[in-house]
Amino acid sequence: MPTTQDHSSFANYLQAAVTHIDLDLSVHFDSKTVGGTAELHVNVNQSGTAELLLDTRDLIINSVVDKHTGQDLPFKFAEEHKALGTKLTIGFDKKLSEGQSIDIVISFSTMPKSTALQFLDPSQTGGGKHPYLFTQCQAIHARSFIPCQDTPAAKLTYSAAITVPTPLTALMSAVPQNSPEASADGAATHTFKFTQEVPIPSYLLALAVGELEYRQIGPRSKVWSEPSMVEAGAYEFADTAKFLSAAEEVAGEYVWGVYDLLLLPPSFPYGGMENPCLTFVTPTLLAGDRSLVNVVAHEIAHSWTGNLVTNATWEHFWLNEGFTVFLERKIIGRLHGEKALQFHAANGYLSLVDSIHQIGDTHNFTALVPDLSGGVDPDDSFSKVPYEKGFYFLYYLQGVVGGSQPFEAFLKTYLQHFKFKTLTTTDFKNFFCDYFKDTEAIQQIDWQTWLYSPGLPPVQNDYDPTLGQAAEALAKKWHTSDLMAMGSNGPQGASPDDTKDWSSEMVVAFLDKLASYRTRQPMHRKTTRRMAELYGLDSSKNAEIRGSWYKLAINAEDEAVLPLTVQFLKEQGRMKFLRPLYKALFKSKMGKDMAVQTFKEARQSYHPIAAKMVAADLQVD
Repeated sequence: MPTTQDHSSFANYLQAAVTHIDLDLSVHFDSKTVGGTAELHVNVNQSGTAELLLDTRDLIINSVVDKHTGQDLPFKFAEEHKALGTKLTIGFDKKLSEGQSIDIVISFSTMPKSTALQFLDPSQTGGGKHPYLFTQCQAIHARSFIPCQDTPAAKLTYSAAITVPTPLTALMSAVPQNSPEASADGAATHTFKFTQEVPIPSYLLALAVGELEYRQIGPRSKVWSEPSMVEAGAYEFADTAKFLSAAEEVAGEYVWGVYDLLLLPPSFPYGGMENPCLTFVTPTLLAGDRSLVNVVAHEIAHSWTGNLVTNATWEHFWLNEGFTVFLERKIIGRLHGEKALQFHAANGYLSLVDSIHQIGDTHNFTALVPDLSGGVDPDDSFSKVPYEKGFYFLYYLQGVVGGSQPFEAFLKTYLQHFKFKTLTTTDFKNFFCDYFKDTEAIQQIDWQTWLYSPGLPPVQNDYDPTLGQAAEALAKKWHTSDLMAMGSNGPQGASPDDTKDWSSEMVVAFLDKLASYRTRQPMHRKTTRRMAELYGLDSSKNAEIRGSWYKLAINAEDEAVLPLTVQFLKEQGRMKFLRPLYKALFKSKMGKDMAVQTFKEARQSYHPIAAKMVAADLQVD
């Protein structure tokens, strides 16, 4: 049972916990709403409890009924909080004792402005004939989808019946239970049913509805997508079964039954979202050469770190993401060798340095455990810090306790001990220290600085540079060829052969390393034009290369990349690319007005979460 109060939730889950929800919902594309009933099974944890407090945002509540007595229960909304939504208080007909339970049926509807839902018109889809809906509930957007205890501290199981227009297909973060059943109105709608028997936090509730097909890509896996993308997805994600097997080798049994992938339309704001049984992924991963599928390794890793063992509150997000990056790189190491793990770790550190530079090395959000009290929106703290600083800390701990073998044994024990549960950083620390109590070296760990101090890690990790040496050497050559930012034709002897046969990861490593050298003095646009000419960077279709290249060139005030950047910003909505590129444009002399204008033109195509974050970056309403 959770013991920590979540600053980002109004729910009284410590007193009365929702442990199961039965959903019966209909999707209305004409009004861009979802409505129906949510039946909540509530267990009372504290005697004298007389009410249930839930999180909501932009929901219409029609009625609240005690399922067993049929009586209407009184309910009221509190004043709306800008970041956290609106507290919904439901009164019981009497005070309940510890161990008692109550089943409550809430009839409700979402509003068109729900931040969890993105409805796409047919013109915004690949097929162009049917509308599309997908949800994104992390971090605190489930409350704008259903009334719930919207905190990772309160896990629940769920079942659902989802009625959608024919011929569309509904998918959820759960196991499908049937072929669609025709509804009473005949062929106009049909209903899909789902069950999730493993307890999950509310942010892992997920729904997608559209013209969807699948291809089988393994004994436990399908890839789903619109017909126009499903074959490309099947090719790109063909190694999913290998990733799953490698993850099980490190982390133990996969408990979720199926592992499917849903390739979403371009407006999906993340690289991937680890919804149980159905990982959501961005089409920006469709490089055509399987070079960007490490995102799938990351989302598979979440099946253990995050979904099975979950941070109790968003202050402890590194327990989800730091562990997941650690396990992701263990998977990469199993499949591609230890040097590949080291290469990714070194590149991850570059992105950590860049993130901390962007946020500010004294900012609360650069601590592994930031303070989110006082109504802070967890979305505002989202960055590479919990991912890469979290990984960096775990890699350091691995070295302290003697290397991979003892630490991987600890990892399996940790996951087994905390599975189906939530935990805080203190819980992790206590478990780690107890497990390694006979290892004297752990006395050197400065927990306070690592966990609670902002800025870069207090200790330097050493990584094997072998795979990154060529990229780093080339970056250094270009850097020194234009030290004073006066413009150059590049280093002596530079030619297209410099990057011939390089993987996209190597090219990105080169660009990011060069960018790290130029944080104080950007390059001259003459130099970036020479780079584009030699290495074909302007013509790249790889999203990762484009993101890194455009940012480097914008900082150089290279006007040639402006139309390419605008096109990229309009054709996809992944925040990993949107936010850095909009920020770079806004900061540049040549692109400030263009950034604002492009955002105004593209805003309606972005997911509400992405639109909110970019608007804040550009200081527009």
